[in-house]
Amino acid sequence: MSSPKDTVRAWVAAFNAGDADAVAAHYHEDAVNHQIAYGPMEGRAAIRAMFKTEFDRAKMVCVIENLFEDGDWAMLEWSDPLGLRGCGFFHVIDGKIKFQRGYFDKLSFFKAQGLPLEDALKDGV
Repeated sequence: MSSPKDTVRAWVAAFNAGDADAVAAHYHEDAVNHQIAYGPMEGRAAIRAMFKTEFDRAKMVCVIENLFEDGDWAMLEWSDPLGLRGCGFFHVIDGKIKFQRGYFDKLSFFKAQGLPLEDALKDGV
């Protein structure tokens, strides 16, 4: 079984490939992903749909700055080539993500990606 750090490294590889199916495969069926800039996504299908939407609208790259592990938790500090920064907390059970919480600045993300800023003010993905 993989450690929480190994699971997050594999998640980052799938994320950087822009593959929503591969990203979703790293979650438990009833997982929760709560990106603070959005409401919580509950269940693997909703999480997959969120990543599909995001990958379709933007080229995202996650560069691991720091990756820590404590018991069943992994903590990721990340950056991207556009200068964005954020962090995420992953509760990993049996090699899959059960809960994830992420922090990043939504407005900075939309500006860096050249996306309509009015969309950054909407709730949801």
